[in-house]
Amino acid sequence: MPRRPPKPLSISPSQARRIWLRAQRLDTLAPFGDGPEATPAAVDHLGYVQIDTINVVERCHHHILWTRIPAYQRAHLRQAQSVDKSVFEYWTHALAYVPTRDLRFFLPEMKRRRENPPSWFSSVTKQDLRKVMGLVRRDGALSIRDIDDDVLVDKDHAWASRKPSKRALQLAFFSGALTICERAGMLKSYELPERHFGWERAPRPATEKQVLDYLLDRALRSQGIVSLDSVCHLDAPRKPAIRELIETRLRRKALVPVTIEGAGKQEHWAQPATLEPTPAPDAELVHILSPFDPLIIQRKRLKLFFDYDHLFEAYVPKDKRAMGYFALPVLVGDEIVAAVDLKADRANGTLLVQQWNWIGEGSVERHKAVIEEALHRFERFQLET
Repeated sequence: MPRRPPKPLSISPSQARRIWLRAQRLDTLAPFGDGPEATPAAVDHLGYVQIDTINVVERCHHHILWTRIPAYQRAHLRQAQSVDKSVFEYWTHALAYVPTRDLRFFLPEMKRRRENPPSWFSSVTKQDLRKVMGLVRRDGALSIRDIDDDVLVDKDHAWASRKPSKRALQLAFFSGALTICERAGMLKSYELPERHFGWERAPRPATEKQVLDYLLDRALRSQGIVSLDSVCHLDAPRKPAIRELIETRLRRKALVPVTIEGAGKQEHWAQPATLEPTPAPDAELVHILSPFDPLIIQRKRLKLFFDYDHLFEAYVPKDKRAMGYFALPVLVGDEIVAAVDLKADRANGTLLVQQWNWIGEGSVERHKAVIEEALHRFERFQLET
């Protein structure tokens, strides 16, 4: 007779979010320590740290790291990427910093993009590609600013460049021919991977089975409780294979099914040890979160675990915004209690509160003082030069 599937363990959203906060290392003040080594440790645990260009407050990659490393310095990320080479940039669900030890899991995707470039790169000619590759091979790392002899073209998109070489550099990056070796703000410098990493022999690409194991293990480590949606965020074609892998681990009792109250038919799973009792975080521990933080970026999951709908309104017309241009969710203990729209006034060295929204049980009496203290810390961090 076929083995009867195990009965799911039912847990409350409160229990689920404590498990998730623990997995995200948001239940303690400084889970990774406070020196330069804390930055690659955080990236390694989270699996990736998203990069984004919006700069109304500190850019999200620095913000996400500061949230988990109170003594974080921007120079620590540069050291990890450009000196120690313990992190590299590539595409997860978005452009992100990823542990270099995981690079082999991204090599198959680089090959796919090399063999079948996305339509965004249809305008890149072989001549454009030969030009940028030849410059890097001859002169070493370069940025788009180092190329001043392009014949300028009309933009075909608001985010495009008039320099054909920019898109050629991007294609070489996505296909693995070049890697980003350094950033100055959002200005990227590109280098040959073998020269940047000092490879005598390039790493062997992971098999698809190894990639699937990696994706599931990464999610289990950084999310605690997972669903198909959370493992395959913006990667729906892999859902059938991930489900098969989950069922294999269920049979081996490496995973157990979990039912979260209010989740309906959505299935969740966790490792048995993850479901051991998890204490609540300090009730006055405050985290001002980036909208691109891994705790916030998956909106449906956020709603289920925290009963909070985050509105990202940077591209919403001003008169239709409810939360503000760049509202930042505020986590106090294990509750999201506010969303504060902030703007850095760098000329005057201050942080402007554009709008303050209370969420759920958030209130002036219970939470405003500890949030304001955290805002002062955030102001000191993000206005440092």
